[in-house]
Amino acid sequence: MASSTLVREQTTRPAEQVDLGRTGIRVSPLGMGTGSNGWNGASNQTRLGQAHFTRVVRHAYDRGVTFFDTADAYGSHGFLREALRGVARERVQIQTKILHRTAAEAKADMDRFRQELGTDYLDSVLIHVVTEPDWNVRYRGVMDVLADAKSRGVIGAHGCTCHSLAALETAAAETWVEVNQARYNPRGVNMDAAPEVVLPVLGRMRGAGKGVLAMKVLGNGQLAAQKKECVRACLAAGVFHGLVIGFEQPGEVNEVLALMEGR
Repeated sequence: MASSTLVREQTTRPAEQVDLGRTGIRVSPLGMGTGSNGWNGASNQTRLGQAHFTRVVRHAYDRGVTFFDTADAYGSHGFLREALRGVARERVQIQTKILHRTAAEAKADMDRFRQELGTDYLDSVLIHVVTEPDWNVRYRGVMDVLADAKSRGVIGAHGCTCHSLAALETAAAETWVEVNQARYNPRGVNMDAAPEVVLPVLGRMRGAGKGVLAMKVLGNGQLAAQKKECVRACLAAGVFHGLVIGFEQPGEVNEVLALMEGR
């Protein structure tokens, strides 16, 4: 398992940028997710309305959070575009996720996503919710579209999010995967398998140079009362380049930043 400041101190400086594996992308160690309970074009964040969504995003940005995670399924592209209006594009990193499973759909999505987000390029794009052990065979057409987009400078890196242990094992071995956003918390809530089973797989990912991001850090909100335990466990794991958490209030951002700083 790769050594890091996170392992030695179990703290980090969230305002500082870190390398996202070998992607060449630098991100804030804390990212804001926009898809809590998100599906069918809506999430807890979008249901707050544009004004509140913007307030949380700008508060996070002002506190040093520059990495923002979206997805087509969340319906948050337009919300994030408006929230970041006036912020220089090069000062933030935007990640989105694609649900479509055919090359033709994926190609159209690349154009639509950029239009919805108001940007010429996307820092990272992940195939969303892969479950099959052979997803890298089934969805090779989508993978090729994203690889082509990277070669043209449309995206900076590609990868996936997994929703089964078999899919996660495949992602660890698949060289095409440059970024993986993995479900992890110390209680095993909404994870692909128990923490002690998942952690070695994520360690192999990081060791291979992939960018590894934690999601479901608070178990999709079920572990909010155990926030300190969950954040500290992710830092102590030593495999994550960043934590992505779906904030709904400015104060939640402050809480997690303090925990990451060891306060």
